Amino acid sequence: MAQHAGFSRLVYNYGLDLFWQSVKAGCKASDSKRLQQIKKCLTNITKKRPEFAWMNTLSSKVYQSAFQDLHKAFSNWRKGVAKKPVFKRLNDCQSFTVYDGNGVVLVKAGKSIKVPTIGTLRLAESSQESYVSQTFTISQEGDGWYISFALFAERIPPILHEVAQAVGIDLGVKTFATISDGNEIEAPLPYKKATCGRTESSVRANRRAKIKLGKIQYRNRNKKLGNRKTGEKASNNAKKYYKKLARFHKRIADKRKDFLNKTTTSICKKYAHIRIEDLNVAGMIANGKLSSGVSDLGFYEFRRQLEYKASLYGTKLDIVDRWYPSSTDVSPIWAETRFKEAI
Repeated sequence: MAQHAGFSRLVYNYGLDLFWQSVKAGCKASDSKRLQQIKKCLTNITKKRPEFAWMNTLSSKVYQSAFQDLHKAFSNWRKGVAKKPVFKRLNDCQSFTVYDGNGVVLVKAGKSIKVPTIGTLRLAESSQESYVSQTFTISQEGDGWYISFALFAERIPPILHEVAQAVGIDLGVKTFATISDGNEIEAPLPYKKATCGRTESSVRANRRAKIKLGKIQYRNRNKKLGNRKTGEKASNNAKKYYKKLARFHKRIADKRKDFLNKTTTSICKKYAHIRIEDLNVAGMIANGKLSSGVSDLGFYEFRRQLEYKASLYGTKLDIVDRWYPSSTDVSPIWAETRFKEAI
């Protein structure tokens, strides 16, 4: 898995590097034609060199998918929906994508899955039903590898919502979300208040994640952690520490992801019309007093999930301008709530 992920990262950076070299050289061509010629250069020249013979032992679908991702990155950048593509690093999320060139494949129920061009892999969690898919993405989170694939299915949105009138949602640090109908949603704050246990007997063992993270880093300060600049390699105990640290961060991220997914789904199912303010999240994170709380709550991810889930559940979503006087526009309850916060 790590070899294929490294192969995908190398091909992506290879194509991105040659792309900008061709631009500086004055070669006039569209992005698609430019990337197509770079792909031919990799296939006919680079892969045939002795030092790159190891590429032939890995799946060819990996580097083809990497060029597709690079083309999509440039397309999103040209449209203005994403930033300029940058080089991938080893510290980033390691992932790669493969697909079946002959068509769809059957994913049978059980504790194993047959991935095209990779082989049969054992699963930690068994699938209950059989599915049909074509493209598979394998990524690393913490010290584990996860596989994801899209299903050929059509989602039927709900016909009726519990609340038909428009409601506004105001996000905050003390209270995560205040809805104009009077409901309030509290966030778990997994980074500041992450717990070790779930039962009453383990309440004393619960500690703040920030303090626990500091203790883990302090206790491992004298380990030989490794330094790429000096050529120092990490010790075996340091590698165990890195895995423990990755599991800790993943546990925090999973709690935040679980809360945001359940909250956005319940909101889209309940309300037919939602209005949310266009917050300046980057400016809020720049504030030293708010940066930790805003990052722990995940404001941007909350809005992103609302945007794509609204169409799935037949909900209308309005993004209100941040300078619009929404405090007195939605409802009396909403105005009263914002007025109390102002006081």
